[in-house]
Amino acid sequence: MSDKNILEVKNLKKYFPIKSGVFQKVVGNVRAVDDVSFEINKGETFSLVGESGCGKSTLGRTVLRLLDKTSGSVKFKGLDIHSLSKKEMRKLRLKMQIIFQDPFSSLNPRKTVSDLIGEALIAHKFVNSKKEYYNRIEEVMEVCGLARYHMKRYPHEFSGGQRQRIGIARSLVLNPEFIVADEPVSALDVSIQSQIINLLQDFQEKYGFSYLFISHDLSVVRHISHKVGVLYLGSLVEVASKDDLYNSPMHPYTQALISCVPLPDPEKKVDRIILKGDIPSASNPPSGCKFHTRCLHVKDICKEEVPILKEVGNGHKVSCHLY
Repeated sequence: MSDKNILEVKNLKKYFPIKSGVFQKVVGNVRAVDDVSFEINKGETFSLVGESGCGKSTLGRTVLRLLDKTSGSVKFKGLDIHSLSKKEMRKLRLKMQIIFQDPFSSLNPRKTVSDLIGEALIAHKFVNSKKEYYNRIEEVMEVCGLARYHMKRYPHEFSGGQRQRIGIARSLVLNPEFIVADEPVSALDVSIQSQIINLLQDFQEKYGFSYLFISHDLSVVRHISHKVGVLYLGSLVEVASKDDLYNSPMHPYTQALISCVPLPDPEKKVDRIILKGDIPSASNPPSGCKFHTRCLHVKDICKEEVPILKEVGNGHKVSCHLY
């Protein structure tokens, strides 16, 4: 692991057992995350994109150890977080936070804004006095665009954008170094989305945060990312810098996704690539390349041999037998 890396994920798997019968015997597994490897540098945004149900959120939660891994490793600043004790992990939680997708369900409706943001300060003994406690809450609310008089209000008194700002303030209050943003703008109006994205970018420039940004919106991802990983049925099929991925997508799945991104110029025409069939089941994925059942360029080897995620130049990696 290099000094630049803040997070290194290697051969990570997260399977959920399928149980059946009176004795709940395990008869199979849902391969939600299947042999995923990537790295995130300090001050960098690594985005995960893919269709709904491809394992993006599960991967984010496993990276933070909100879910236990099946196998593989997740190293944060050189520490294998899944091998740490609960006490050691609790200390590390100060540096790793998450922004949840739904600002409507992720906030306790019975707690005021100050309680929601400040509970982590108390749990981790981050402050030494009541004055320090309220000063810290007020400080983080201000940078997130929330007013002081919002402190004693409840979540139902806010709009969706304001609730997401509360969620962001809650994740920032402990001065983390790494944040998993799990579709943080998908539930918001487009005008509010841009405010939240700009807010996250401002924080990155000011504090040097690293993000694992999870989204299915390729337009948002293009705006915020440094590197992008394309996930299909629990596996990475392509990893590249933002510019390389959008200008020269190599995997047929990535090409199809990018061809469907709306363009601001109505005169510019792009041939849409329409994928055939539905995404296969993660409990019974196809043999060989998982994408071969929907690929327009499928060959015999694709049905039999699993392609390796290999570098094709300039840090651009692709998992495809065409290369």
